[in-house]
Amino acid sequence: MALAFDEYGRPFIILREQEKKSRLQGLDAQKANIAAGKSVARILRTSLGPKGMDKMLQSPDGDVTITNDGATILELMDVDNQIAKLMVELSRSQDYDIGDGTTGVVVLAGSLLEQAEKLLERGIHPIRIAEGYEMASRIAVDHLESISTKYEFSATDIEPLVQTCMTTLSSKIVSRCKRALAEIAVKAVLAVADLERKDVNLDLIKVEGKVGGKLEDTELVQGIIVDKDRMLYIEKCANSKAVTIFIRGGNKMMIEETKRSIHDALCVARNLIINNSIVYGGGSAEISCSIAVDAAADRHPGVEQYAIRAFADALDAIPLALAENSGLPPIDTLTVVKSQHVKENNSRCGIDCNDVGTNDMKEQNVFETLIGKQQQILLATQVVKMILKIDDVITPSEY
Repeated sequence: MALAFDEYGRPFIILREQEKKSRLQGLDAQKANIAAGKSVARILRTSLGPKGMDKMLQSPDGDVTITNDGATILELMDVDNQIAKLMVELSRSQDYDIGDGTTGVVVLAGSLLEQAEKLLERGIHPIRIAEGYEMASRIAVDHLESISTKYEFSATDIEPLVQTCMTTLSSKIVSRCKRALAEIAVKAVLAVADLERKDVNLDLIKVEGKVGGKLEDTELVQGIIVDKDRMLYIEKCANSKAVTIFIRGGNKMMIEETKRSIHDALCVARNLIINNSIVYGGGSAEISCSIAVDAAADRHPGVEQYAIRAFADALDAIPLALAENSGLPPIDTLTVVKSQHVKENNSRCGIDCNDVGTNDMKEQNVFETLIGKQQQILLATQVVKMILKIDDVITPSEY
């Protein structure tokens, strides 16, 4: 720090800021970035699946939020690290585009970073790892397309839509009422949907809540609520398609979490109307993709094949986390399901989180939308590639 004077004799201070900046370069920078990304993924890993744990977050003004929704957890966390902020953005992108799978996308990205770290230690260049991941993501997305099935439904037969929304709600606090809430969500979406054009305007669906009553008292109003206290509402107007989902619950926290859960269910129903292809859940799609990607690695003679194999291993993080969160031995459970996939050539085998007695996700009615699952893989790969390409981190010193 030095004192200098301008042409009018006024003093000013010169700070030798550049010297005081901290700087990480090369492998050290990549490892620090990977560690930051992995720490965020580790927080969300325990919240994945129907038996996932909830997080309690307190805001500076004392408001408490209890949730296991990935996007909400990361939104409310006070994150300073720039790489950790990228993971927050990743979850937000999944929430904005798809509305579901916000926890899974971050867990997958964390697993991809973990595998990349092992490859970097073996001396493989980060650009080659990024290129291998890009190839693997294309193989996985194409494979998802090949194992997907069309799920036919109509305005009169809404059961397929209800079943898919129930899968989304089964990991939430509101899971005990998942059937009733899934039906409300589907009816609300169909009320504002144009099935011929495959178009849904979710802005026409309003979600309101009022403390009091039971969760089972939640109802769909075919119109808008004017006054919540006196319960005045206008419904069945000739020129309006607007509907309102009116949530009841014992406390404010329950109502807020139900609103978030309903939002996910509405998005899943919308996605199915736009594209009615589904893949089976319970980690079955990831296991199937892992096997396909691993087999495809042999067709690539370059260094990229190591990254492609690492991508296949990273995909196993989702079923492993599902098994772990359900109190099952993760490695043993995954090994049994994977061998079943190969022996029976059955891409529907997943983790039996609810201990039903069968690994077949079709029998358990556990579905996810194809576009949601594809988006998860593409977004996670994109962010990991971005992180791997950073080899210099310059941060200002703290005064």
